[in-house]
Amino acid sequence: MYKTILVPVDVFESDLADNALAHAQYLAEKAGGDIHLLHVLPEFSPMLTRGFIADAKKMQQYLQCASEEKMAQLARSLSFPQNRIHHHIRSGKVRDAVATLADELKADVVVIGSRNPAKQSHLLGSEASGILRHARVPVFVIRL
Repeated sequence: MYKTILVPVDVFESDLADNALAHAQYLAEKAGGDIHLLHVLPEFSPMLTRGFIADAKKMQQYLQCASEEKMAQLARSLSFPQNRIHHHIRSGKVRDAVATLADELKADVVVIGSRNPAKQSHLLGSEASGILRHARVPVFVIRL
């Protein structure tokens, strides 16, 4: 049923992804599906680095390399065939990157972890809430 499973993760805060990854692995094992991990980097601009374009580029490159390494470690931590785990790193807003990649992959489901929310986020974390509102496929929100 769920052959293409998209799991947005923050590789710098992987404890949030643990339960979501376990659920995604369960779904993939039952359906013989693949897991697609997505990490979204913030977009850097010269404004963020006070006009130093070289600094913005260095920061982007550093985060890209660090994200790739952490994504590989995260994938290796799963007891799931590595050839069925795919890595994607995008830049921008999380909700937009998830919706776009879900469309590109023709994903069957998005599985995302969420912490117990603060009052202002009304039942879900802000990222999970945005993904839930903008995704065009089913979304499983897994609580920590």
